[in-house]
Amino acid sequence: MPLKVYNSLTRQKETFTPINAPYVGMYVCGPTVSGESHLGHARPYVTFDILYRYLNYHGYKVRYVRNLTDAGHFEEEGREAEDKISKKAVLEKLEPMELVQKYTNLYHWAMALLNNLPPSIEPTATGHIIEQIEMIKKIIADGYAYEANGSVYFDVEKYNTDYSKKNQPYGILSGRVLEDQLDTTRELDNQDEKRNRSDFALWKNAPPEHIMRWQSPWGEGFPGWHIECSAMSTKYLGDEFDIHGGGMDLQFPHHECEIAQSTVCNHKMPARYWMHNNMITINGRKMGKSYNNVIKLSELFSGSHPILEQAYHPMTIRFFILQSHYRGTLDFSNEALQASEKAFKRLWEVFDWLSQWVVPQTQAASDIELDAKVKKLVNEFDEFMDDDLSTPKVLANMFELSSVINSIKDKHIAGDALSSVTVGLLQTQMRLFIEDIFGLKGDRSDNSGKLDGVLQLLIDIRKEAKRRKDFVTSDKIRNELATLGVQLKDEKDGEMSYTIG
Repeated sequence: MPLKVYNSLTRQKETFTPINAPYVGMYVCGPTVSGESHLGHARPYVTFDILYRYLNYHGYKVRYVRNLTDAGHFEEEGREAEDKISKKAVLEKLEPMELVQKYTNLYHWAMALLNNLPPSIEPTATGHIIEQIEMIKKIIADGYAYEANGSVYFDVEKYNTDYSKKNQPYGILSGRVLEDQLDTTRELDNQDEKRNRSDFALWKNAPPEHIMRWQSPWGEGFPGWHIECSAMSTKYLGDEFDIHGGGMDLQFPHHECEIAQSTVCNHKMPARYWMHNNMITINGRKMGKSYNNVIKLSELFSGSHPILEQAYHPMTIRFFILQSHYRGTLDFSNEALQASEKAFKRLWEVFDWLSQWVVPQTQAASDIELDAKVKKLVNEFDEFMDDDLSTPKVLANMFELSSVINSIKDKHIAGDALSSVTVGLLQTQMRLFIEDIFGLKGDRSDNSGKLDGVLQLLIDIRKEAKRRKDFVTSDKIRNELATLGVQLKDEKDGEMSYTIG
């Protein structure tokens, strides 16, 4: 079967046909590094990591571009819009780039723990100011943007009037009608500067107190949110590329605005396939600061958030995400995570035993019906993944296979029930999908004694650090162990104990 993906632009599954096979260009919107990544960030980056891995498995040569927003990101949440980086830098008494580096490091740390492959290119908004300015100048020259008091706005109504005639209106991705968007569009301040409320900022004039600012033809200022992705995707993937990905919350306004900007500049729809993962809810509620349920990834790995009953290993989180289709809502709860933890452990134990199983190379199947069933279950891995990355169906087959493998392991089924060819196929494909495509990791060896020794050494180092009042080192050891699921406890007698899980 050819690979089919759901295209948000056409609202249907389509056969994936690259523009210049075997090369594939994929752009995924990265985080705003003004704070720690949270549970909601885990899903898109795991989702598109799976897609990246699966495209590589199909033999494509993928250029995966995932940006970092480190300037000019605005949001409207019932208050005056703000630049997150500048505001947070003031609050934390850090230089803006110092703040950006701090949270970029934390983001990379979390992505590594989740075993996400690094992208091919990770550009930053501040590193591409020139490209953004040049794109804005072109949009102005083509008559789709205007300058007002040192700021530049995209003329949405003019674009919509002209491009509706080309069957590409503003709203083509989200399905929103422009007239219905006027009260819902994210906006910046200085509404009186705009010709229409739906217009969005390409460049903002920097007030005196604004820290991050650059010279431009319109005076000192800083870029709006949407222009950065248009500029960077064009620079690294060209006027038209294969896949644009991100969370469903980015469909409007971010991706809608990208389409408008890039189409004006490059005279083409920027991407052929627009793919969006759905949201994560927590106990049925959307994540939000007002609900006090935004869980940072560091809190998730250490169990330090009040909602959490325990720490959760990054592989438990990855497995949890894979158990639901990327386009479906994923509801987080302690019960769901604990169930995922147990399920992943069961699967890995089976995989571990299977990997070490040796059968004679010339063995024929003694149970032809079972042998055919196992082959079918294994061969369906590709079939399900080719159907819009149906990871839950692949996992369901893996657990059905696990029952067979456990029965052979426990001698309820004869060891020669399967042919050596089928066992080889089973071993190869389980390893390929579990480790290479799903990106799951586990410990195959019994190193409990060595682990105890290493932990005791770290405990001794921490005790010595506390004795010297070196609380930075003491806290670092405790916090780093917590992210790995190891909880240290200071006892009353000055000793320390630990629990793993």
